[in-house]
Amino acid sequence: MKKSRNGSKYVVCIKNRGYRVSLVLRRLYKILPDRQAEQHGLLRVIDESGEDYLYPQSLFMALELPRAAEKALAQAT
Repeated sequence: MKKSRNGSKYVVCIKNRGYRVSLVLRRLYKILPDRQAEQHGLLRVIDESGEDYLYPQSLFMALELPRAAEKALAQAT
């Protein structure tokens, strides 16, 4: 998944088949950098459990958020 211009670290869940307990459709998730996982088409996502796990990139869409929004999200967690 390509990083956004502002280095956004958030994605939105667009599919959750097979992961309905861990991922909620249309919910915003924070991703953690993991180059090795990305080479295999995976993202390291902090899911509903509050832990980070690897999921297929195809389940998400990258978001480009304004800096103020990213700052507010970072402070909320």
